[in-house]
Amino acid sequence: MPHGEFGLDIITVIGQLRYGEHRSIPEIHQCLVLRGVGIAQRTVTNLLERYEELVALHLADEKRLQERLKQQGQVILAIDGLQPDVGHEVLWVVRDCLSGEVLLARSLLSSTQRDLSALLREVKEAVPVPIRGVISDGQKTIRQAVASCLPGVPHQLCQFHYLREAAKPIFDADRHAKTQLKQQVRGVRPIERRLEEQADAQSQAIYGYCLAVRSTLTDDGRPPLCASGLKLHDRLTQISDSIARVEEKRGDFLPHFENCTAYWRVD
Repeated sequence: MPHGEFGLDIITVIGQLRYGEHRSIPEIHQCLVLRGVGIAQRTVTNLLERYEELVALHLADEKRLQERLKQQGQVILAIDGLQPDVGHEVLWVVRDCLSGEVLLARSLLSSTQRDLSALLREVKEAVPVPIRGVISDGQKTIRQAVASCLPGVPHQLCQFHYLREAAKPIFDADRHAKTQLKQQVRGVRPIERRLEEQADAQSQAIYGYCLAVRSTLTDDGRPPLCASGLKLHDRLTQISDSIARVEEKRGDFLPHFENCTAYWRVD
């Protein structure tokens, strides 16, 4: 969902548990926590309200959607399966890439060619304009379903999935480099222990560097769009350069911590 912490997959699970299994809010919250979803009970209530709004919008919005698609003259379908937890139902969403509108969303116990073909046929019959293309990941059953239900319609592999596969060797090398860098960065905790009883400006400045290093080590990138190893190297280099500039101006800045801060330098 735009600007939301949780996506349609979690919202759908909450709606299914509430109206399909008649679970209470505390029971839904406990169920999500057991699935490894970090969520507050109050947020479950808020997302249930979003679910109800989406259902109401779907029931009342079909005419507007039909008019918009007619003005557009064509649709390009994006097909994706969202699975909240391994072994559970998959929420399949069919969306129009041109308008951004969700054309169909349905939970399926299996994702066979037959199941996905039924979804595509339903969408094909519902839209009042031609389907000019399809975008999805490379799942075999999706390819088979598209070829069966939409013969002759171009089918493209999703750009993100394509980029992720193409970047995998680079990502593996970057991840290895990040591990190597982390092994070189030590000595933060001993410095913090020495500063616990000190409140002068110099000690606070050193403590700030400790926080910067900790933040750098825990801030991961989002491959393939961001190389976390390169990001770690750049940030450690910036910290090291900053320390060097301070030492150049004030030779007594880190007299007691030289051995520890030497680990922060990146060659």
